[in-house]
Amino acid sequence: MFEFLFKYPSSVFAKGKLVLLAGWPSWLLLLLALLVAVGLAWLMWKNQPGWSKLRSGLLWALQAAVVCTLLLMLWQPALSVSALKPQQNIVAIVVDNSSSMKRTDADGTRLDAAKKILDSGLLKDLEKRFQVRLYSIDQGLHRIAKTDALTGDSTVSKIGEGLKQLTAESSGLPVGAVLLLSDGADSAGGIDRQTIVDIRSQRIPVHTIGFGKEQLTKDLEIRNVDVPLRALADARLSAVVRLRNRGYGGQRTRLEIRDGVKILAAKDVTLAKDGKEQTESLLFNAGIAGARHLNVGLKLMDGEENQANNSMSRFVVVESRKPRVLYIEGEPRWEFKFIRRAVEEDRSLQLITMLRVTQNKILRQGGANAKELEAGFPTTAEELFQYDGLIIGSVDAGYFSLTQQELIRQFADRRGGGVLFLGGRSSLGDGGYDKTGMAEMLPVTLTGNKGTFERDLAIPSVTPAGKDSLILRLLEDPDKNVERWKTMPKLADFQATGKAKPGAVVLAEMSTPKGVFPLLTVQNYGRGRVAVFATSGSWRWQMTQPKEDTTHEMFWQQLLRWISSATQGQVVSSTPNPLLADDGKLPIRVDVREKNYLPVADADVTARILGPAGVAAQVKLTPDPVTPGVYVGLWNAPAVGDYVAEVEALRNGQKVGSDALLFRREDGVTENFYSEQNKELLEKLAEETGGKYWKPEDAKKLPTEISFSEAGITTRETYDLWNMPFFFLLLLAMRAGEWLLRRKWGAV
Repeated sequence: MFEFLFKYPSSVFAKGKLVLLAGWPSWLLLLLALLVAVGLAWLMWKNQPGWSKLRSGLLWALQAAVVCTLLLMLWQPALSVSALKPQQNIVAIVVDNSSSMKRTDADGTRLDAAKKILDSGLLKDLEKRFQVRLYSIDQGLHRIAKTDALTGDSTVSKIGEGLKQLTAESSGLPVGAVLLLSDGADSAGGIDRQTIVDIRSQRIPVHTIGFGKEQLTKDLEIRNVDVPLRALADARLSAVVRLRNRGYGGQRTRLEIRDGVKILAAKDVTLAKDGKEQTESLLFNAGIAGARHLNVGLKLMDGEENQANNSMSRFVVVESRKPRVLYIEGEPRWEFKFIRRAVEEDRSLQLITMLRVTQNKILRQGGANAKELEAGFPTTAEELFQYDGLIIGSVDAGYFSLTQQELIRQFADRRGGGVLFLGGRSSLGDGGYDKTGMAEMLPVTLTGNKGTFERDLAIPSVTPAGKDSLILRLLEDPDKNVERWKTMPKLADFQATGKAKPGAVVLAEMSTPKGVFPLLTVQNYGRGRVAVFATSGSWRWQMTQPKEDTTHEMFWQQLLRWISSATQGQVVSSTPNPLLADDGKLPIRVDVREKNYLPVADADVTARILGPAGVAAQVKLTPDPVTPGVYVGLWNAPAVGDYVAEVEALRNGQKVGSDALLFRREDGVTENFYSEQNKELLEKLAEETGGKYWKPEDAKKLPTEISFSEAGITTRETYDLWNMPFFFLLLLAMRAGEWLLRRKWGAV
């Protein structure tokens, strides 16, 4: 309809510039239009003196518009448009050749539909006007002669990489446009900004034709799975699973986590309403040290259009290290005894304790040898920083020197360790901590008053923020866990603190005769974390429950793991994702620290990599220019399988430390999760490069659209507008409108 009225496609008007071909000055057109308007107004006033202003105004407007339209047509309006010169420009046709294009829709596969469009006339129409180059795209870009070379056998589709390669190869060629035929499934997760900038710098419009359903009618898909990259042996881990369904809202399915054939955890899930994303969590045990290949899967539903997106793999490294936690207690009390007993049963934690039995006598237990802590609480960073966690019980702040107080703060801030403050008669406010530099690291404010420690009962409860916390998880189901906490025995005492600081999270609170106070509050501090457990009465959870009940041990083991498990060594290697899906690129990041955990900026850092089929490589890492002590490198895993990178840092020939990084490459993964057309990606690509998104049925209009590109070798073309059907229909409508109005008013 648009072209019927205006003769040309809308793109001509969008890109064209209005010109007047008659050669007469435009000011004369404006002057004549003004004179016509004034003259018609005078005639209307003279010949129809009795008419109302509304009737006179309507007739005057219609008559003036008719004359002005005729004047405009006499000046011969036209559009000046930049157009590609015939046969002097290249049009690159790029076809997605990945396995997602072999997915079957109503009329066959997406790839068949793309080939049909090209072979049924579009290729010939483009070849009449341009030099056409045909490409396939998967891992990279490949020149092909015919559409017969498109098989859809590739497990990878990197649209951004292919377009980047195309712009690089054609930088000196007159490329007028790029035509991309794809379902938008991109294994790299999208097209990076730099690729868009490179295309725009060459002013090459990318037109996209989208294939595949924009929305499936029956499908159940796992969208993402979050699990820790590293864990301690026997740790309780949480897998957070995001999933979405189409057509199965309200039905039930089963969610499982497997390590090989072994089921680690499972639960029945009620699916949310169609199209709504939901989040489910599963708790499982990390098991013994080693690499875990986890598979998270949903039971297949009847009639699913894509059965390959119901499961997702993840890689978890279970470490063999045993974090060392130092616990200093200022007085013999039940809490000390029962904490030690709870942790003794955890083979993945080592608790070293210092107990002041008298004013000048310290009882040391759990150390590596008789000399450990012989001189008392550490006075140097090297000595304190050998621990991963620190628990401070009922110890007056004055017991620590100013140097030791600063070391405790730096233990969390610089070392990255975890610090736990317990309630007690010499703790927190009653211990004078509000008057020290350690007050800054506490997640709660202190009132500054004495007598904040009360020997009264307190009722614990889980806050909404603590509902999903692994520290407080006694039962797997979050709702049942909250109810379980409501049945926990009362605490024997409590410490009244102020409110949680901004950025801190209250996981549990307690109801007391004096009001409701935070019980367990946590926050990150520098590179580490800090918690306050504002009571010394949790031992009653063990003494007042059946002997076989293990909730007390479970709580303390989980709390101490939270404190110590994330504490890092002097040399720590990492990668964003240890599971390389359809891409062998491995970014390696290594943080190197001295014994006092200051950054080492002059280290020699090397990663020695071993992999399947005898793969061996050595990667020299370079300092990160932004972050002191951080070294980075990039390596490409050539084959599917498990790899290990042994990282070593040397300084002046002396070993600073080492670490091991485990990772795995898998191919043919991401294509399974692109069931629907990624129309958003295709539309955005076209919009940001000056192209246009097309539906397959509209592809026949592409040759004309591409002709008006400003890339390549162009010429200015002029398109007459004065003889558009729109002008003649407009004149007819205005004259007919005037006649109808006059007839209605009895003037004809």
